[in-house]
Amino acid sequence: MRPQIKYPGSLKRALNYNEKKVQSGKAVLLDAVNFLKRPHELNIHDKLNRFQKLMDLSEADTKLIHLSLNFHPSEKEKLTPEFLKTLSQEYMEKLGFGNQPFLVYQHFDAGHPHVHIVSTLIRDDGTRINTHNQAKEISEPVRKEMEEKYGLIKADKKENAIERTEALRVSSERVKYGKSETLRSITNVLDDVIDKYKYTSLHELNALLKSYNVMADRGAEGSRVYRNKGLYYRVLDENGHKQGKQIKASDIYSKPTLEYLEKRFKENKLARAQDKKHFTTAIDWHIKQKQGSLQGLKDALKKQSITMEVRRTEAGFVYGLTFISHDKKAVFNGSDLGTGYSAKSILERLGVEQEKPLAKENNKEQAQTKGKDQDKENSPAKQQAAQSPDKSKSNSPMPSSSNSQKTAIAAHEKETIRPEELHKNGNLMQELSGQQSGAEAMDINLKKDEEHHRKRRDQSLER
Repeated sequence: MRPQIKYPGSLKRALNYNEKKVQSGKAVLLDAVNFLKRPHELNIHDKLNRFQKLMDLSEADTKLIHLSLNFHPSEKEKLTPEFLKTLSQEYMEKLGFGNQPFLVYQHFDAGHPHVHIVSTLIRDDGTRINTHNQAKEISEPVRKEMEEKYGLIKADKKENAIERTEALRVSSERVKYGKSETLRSITNVLDDVIDKYKYTSLHELNALLKSYNVMADRGAEGSRVYRNKGLYYRVLDENGHKQGKQIKASDIYSKPTLEYLEKRFKENKLARAQDKKHFTTAIDWHIKQKQGSLQGLKDALKKQSITMEVRRTEAGFVYGLTFISHDKKAVFNGSDLGTGYSAKSILERLGVEQEKPLAKENNKEQAQTKGKDQDKENSPAKQQAAQSPDKSKSNSPMPSSSNSQKTAIAAHEKETIRPEELHKNGNLMQELSGQQSGAEAMDINLKKDEEHHRKRRDQSLER
């Protein structure tokens, strides 16, 4: 069982979030505790007024609580409506809300069973229920106690982290059903990620969201959305391509806007510092086991609930690694873990060459072709032809081999460029420009030599 607690600022928004799902058949109102009517007799005004009367007794800034109890997908059969009501009531009572009015909604729009509970923090005497460290000091002990009592799958069990990601992953099939289905799918993922994981940039967040086939998108740099610090969320297909309708961050209930995320970036930078050792120890251990490849390291880390995202250029070169621990709920770029954990360093430690396989094959073919050409040049027939004073051939221009030599040099140098060399010397255009200039200079020198020989020959004939 995995509780998730939030403290929304708007009562209407909290209720509408659940009521709209009831209207669309994606949820039902299971229970209404400490209300004057039965659940099926309540209308929206009854619900609003019951909470609002208590909230009006206090001037506190935070007056609401909206939480969810999430269960493992394999427990779906035993989680009957009556059992869910029992679990919800016991959890709320142990959390200190036994005398408070609260509504329990069962949702059906995710890959795992879960309920949402809405209540108020204001008691009937106007005092407020203390929420300081509520999740850690009260909810966690209650969760563990109830897991033991009812035989529920434990939320801190390591092997559940990857399984949960798989259960929440957005299927590309859902996108076919339009914006509302896409919104629900993305919301389920963000509810499980945004406030739970420690990431310090949009790039790190997207590495995490990629596991769920979701991405946060600022739009093209310089676009109106980008300039105004807007943010969309998109569904990705299995190949990482955007599809379906984009969803504004402001349209999502939890409001995971760029402004909100930037606050999380700052908070998470300090919060995740203590998790660094967890990553480096795991990576060091598996590299010592001589995995021999990036895929081998990735598979080994997955067994420890660590996901390794590999970033490649369009040409296939590895230029970055991001590590995600589902146990520690932390995300790190390899370079942030230390100098020995960047993509280049990891490849070196694994003994893996950073070179595109296609380039190796091209170089091998060029070497074979060059060898064959050299054999032809050294053949007796070639040597005899070279010694024959054929004037018609002597009048033909020499650069017949110049262009092929220039092309071979440029092609060879282009294929053997490595990403790290490109980073050291600037950008790709500068590198290729330098190669082209060198080849052109060679061509010009050859042409000058030919012109010089031609003039000397003409002068000799005139004499």
